[in-house]
Amino acid sequence: MAVYTEITDDDLAGFLAGYDLGRALSCKGIAEGVENSNYLLRTERGTFILTLYEKRTREEDLPFFLGLMQHLAARGITCPQPVKARDGGALGRIAGRPATIVTFLDGVWVKRPGVSHCRQVGEALAALHDAGADFAIPRANALTVGDWRPLFELSKPRADEVLPGLAAEIEAELDHLEAHWPRDLPRGVIHADLFCDNVFFLGGQLSGLIDFYFACNDFLAYDLAICLNAWCFEPDHAFNATKGRAMLSGYLAKRPLSEAETAALPLLARGSAMRFLLTRLYDWLTTPEGALVKKKDPLEYLRKLRFHRGVASIAAYGLPPEDYAI
Repeated sequence: MAVYTEITDDDLAGFLAGYDLGRALSCKGIAEGVENSNYLLRTERGTFILTLYEKRTREEDLPFFLGLMQHLAARGITCPQPVKARDGGALGRIAGRPATIVTFLDGVWVKRPGVSHCRQVGEALAALHDAGADFAIPRANALTVGDWRPLFELSKPRADEVLPGLAAEIEAELDHLEAHWPRDLPRGVIHADLFCDNVFFLGGQLSGLIDFYFACNDFLAYDLAICLNAWCFEPDHAFNATKGRAMLSGYLAKRPLSEAETAALPLLARGSAMRFLLTRLYDWLTTPEGALVKKKDPLEYLRKLRFHRGVASIAAYGLPPEDYAI
């Protein structure tokens, strides 16, 4: 979450006039995240999140995102729900941006996840994959392997400002990923962005998942690779195999991996690291001055990519062969 577009009191009052939420009591920008403008909204009827969609979020994709949250909630996944306006719609406009109000989830995100958190995230991810299996609206992943090189071209002229030699290293890695990316793994709805700040906990127990604005149809195991990158590295950039084992065990307890998925996981993790390296690199170089957003270090994901480059099998992630659920 972040704030790129400021809203005035008049903007907000006009927008809320279409809802049965009463008057606004407060509306405060949220700095976490990088994609859309988000506000913590308190009204006479409760607490909500107001999101203004911009940057990579295409307006034509919003029915997928909003419908998916409703679909998952109906199947037991705790996630925000779109609030409908008086006209029955869940999508409006404010300050020239498409916007929606969603319900507020109680909980906090953990900055230093432990082994138990990682296992619960693995379980929740498998449950999400199962719950999304019959979601009828398709959406292709707009940030998959075929999109990475065009994205890189936007940053390539200045990449070496971030780290000398970065452009050449990324180019060589893209050559490898494009040549070896899998084609026939099990597919379905994935979250595609299940970082620590998108998972809430209460009393040590997972209480909800948020921020579905990168969700799409892609390899299910790719979503697991994203989570390994997001949850199982320590602040010193070392991979924690105990956390990796917990996450994989939690996932496998609810959804077994095929032999092909197991073999592909190191490459998928490598690709996941590339995807976030490239989006972070672009944002690092282009985020406007004054935006209420915390820019994220792209080199964190270069270090993760280098780790995965040396991984030969899933055992490096903490799960011995006898524990594979194939």
